Amino acid sequence: MAGLAGACLLLLVLPTFVVIVVSFTSGFSLKFPPPGYSLKWYAALLDAWQLQFAAGNSLKVAAGTTVSAVVLGVAAALAIARSERWTARVLDSLFMSPLVLPALAFGLAALMFFTLIGLPVSPLTLVIGHTVVCVPYVVRTTVAALAQLDPALLESSASLGASRLRTFRRVTLPLIRPGILAGAFIAFMSSFDNVPVSLFLRDARTDMLPIRMWQDLEGKLDVTIAAVSGAMIVVTLALMVLMERAVGLSRRLR
Repeated sequence: MAGLAGACLLLLVLPTFVVIVVSFTSGFSLKFPPPGYSLKWYAALLDAWQLQFAAGNSLKVAAGTTVSAVVLGVAAALAIARSERWTARVLDSLFMSPLVLPALAFGLAALMFFTLIGLPVSPLTLVIGHTVVCVPYVVRTTVAALAQLDPALLESSASLGASRLRTFRRVTLPLIRPGILAGAFIAFMSSFDNVPVSLFLRDARTDMLPIRMWQDLEGKLDVTIAAVSGAMIVVTLALMVLMERAVGLSRRLR
């Protein structure tokens, strides 16, 4: 089992290592190992306005998606976390269903639905589509945080005359904040890196960074894409370390 786990780990890590090494190539093609090393492709990102435009769109959509997913996910978690009713279990399964539904199928279905109601593709449709597939992460981490919350604290707050809203603001929210932040982080990264849903719900005005990278790789194998990938890997790892130190991200995912 240890050998199998090690092989799986290598299979996951080595492609990432190859991308980072290739991003420093001095050549003009994607080749491993590179003929030499240079930072010129990272410098070229400063003039890659199409990639910058797409990255800006991805950041805006991811930010909007994160806010929407947190609001809906926290509300859903509060409703189903401690309920023993069968309706709570049904709602829990409903909120988790986007994780088992093929993303391409959902993206196509979302496009058909928006077309049916006359809503053209736009940043709004992207945020809606991304929110549907990102809410489960917030629900799961928030439910896990609520499960660790001592009910006696809520009863004490109520016995001292606090309203439900005040109890939520002063007791519940501070205690489940790490779970909410963990879910928000996962939702942001999932939205920023989403391809299947973005593929159907974006147009030229809302070009997304993962789609732009995919199209450039298909058309011209631009080495700049390796530099973008390397930058994204480094930023993602840095954010993961910060979230781990801040809220214990790995514990929230158990």
